[in-house]
Amino acid sequence: MLVAGFPAQAFGTNCFVVAPAPGEQCVVIDPGVGVADRLDEVLAEHRLQPAAVLLTHGHLDHTFSVTPVCGARGITAYIHPDDAELLADPAKGLSADLSELFGGRLTWTEPEDVAPLEDGLVLKIAGLELVVDHAPGHTRGSVMFRSEPGGEAGGERLCFSGDVLFRDSIGRTDLPGGSMPQMLASLRDKVLTLPDDTIVLPGHGPETTIGRERARNPYLREALEAPRKGW
Repeated sequence: MLVAGFPAQAFGTNCFVVAPAPGEQCVVIDPGVGVADRLDEVLAEHRLQPAAVLLTHGHLDHTFSVTPVCGARGITAYIHPDDAELLADPAKGLSADLSELFGGRLTWTEPEDVAPLEDGLVLKIAGLELVVDHAPGHTRGSVMFRSEPGGEAGGERLCFSGDVLFRDSIGRTDLPGGSMPQMLASLRDKVLTLPDDTIVLPGHGPETTIGRERARNPYLREALEAPRKGW
């Protein structure tokens, strides 16, 4: 499987292009701020044709370029229904400081074709098979996308974790729609159940593995204790 990742021009958001091989169709995960030129370069380099845009959640740093990317190619954007309102009005997910930063300068148009993601759904797009894990906490509609060995997607276990899990950390839970108890439950039930050899490709920062995070990430240790705390 071909995976090409690069950071957006703002907020260090990772945009990923995923395809079975060069010269095939692909999916674009989380096209953030100012990714259009770099995305075009990646698509041309590997001779790829986007078939869909997948969104791990509705925050603006992950969705900023979704409408031009989809509109230029007539493709569908996929998002969990609990974050659909953020795709319609991203200001609802902004913190006070970010709202002040954008102020009235944000001109936004929702993609014409938006499809829902459901927990446990197996997406079969562009010759790929990706499992959807609903993992609220950062936002109500946060999801992760997983590939499993032996499926059409290839032989490695991959998890595109969005802002659920980072190397040594997790996504913040103090923005509108965030919840630390929900995040701990997602870490316990969706992250810690994954095999240690799963390669994690997060929404920000470098890649990691579930095994590394299980051993070193303090939030995963807290999630293991969460049931005893009554979450």
